[in-house]
Amino acid sequence: MKQLPNEKIIFFGDTARTPYGSKSPDTIRQFTMQIGDFLVKNNVKMIVIACNTVSATCLEDLRKAYPDIPIIGVISPTAKVVAKECEDEDHIGIIATKVTIKTNAYEKKVHEKRQGLQLFSKACPAFVPLIEEGIIKNDIMDLTIKYYLDDFIKANKINTLVLGCTHYPLIGENLRRIYPGLKIISSSKEVATAVKIELEKRDMFAEETQLKNVFYASDLSENFVNMIQNILGKEEDELNIKFKNLDI
Repeated sequence: MKQLPNEKIIFFGDTARTPYGSKSPDTIRQFTMQIGDFLVKNNVKMIVIACNTVSATCLEDLRKAYPDIPIIGVISPTAKVVAKECEDEDHIGIIATKVTIKTNAYEKKVHEKRQGLQLFSKACPAFVPLIEEGIIKNDIMDLTIKYYLDDFIKANKINTLVLGCTHYPLIGENLRRIYPGLKIISSSKEVATAVKIELEKRDMFAEETQLKNVFYASDLSENFVNMIQNILGKEEDELNIKFKNLDI
């Protein structure tokens, strides 16, 4: 929204079936194709997979299913920045969900773009549920971060940390406070830049329009509404939040 204020977003959060990061690839694929169908029926001009787990498992499936729509995942843009900004002597930590880590998607993409970088990965499955519950500026979150990362960072001499889940930037402030010397690379920031580049390349920028952003959720929970409000800094009545059920 900051980079492309004229573009209008149809967001779908699968809150009824989250987290994806501990589910089987077949289940993730089934859910993803349902969401893709829903978005295409809403005449979107581009699909952004705002999820590292889905990007790691379903990007090519979506591209085959919708060949006429540009589809951007979050892993490749982030890997490009890692390859560009990091040095051979850096020790780069990648934190993500269990499924993303298991696929080695980040390692593969980074090494496609640049060989020789030292990569270390760590699954942090408790982060997403805590963030979804709004437990962020809290001792519980800080203790969970330290539980996962203290030994990981120390043992591997990590000096750069890749946030390989689009929920994780919401605890970026915690990470910077607990590990002040750490360089942090956010997948969320990098995918926004990739969207802008792709739209420019295809001459697909939107003109100013009266259309409103729409935020759909498969479970219109208080947590979801609170999270959208916190991210956008607006009251609920200012936001266009809707329920959309997707049966398995």
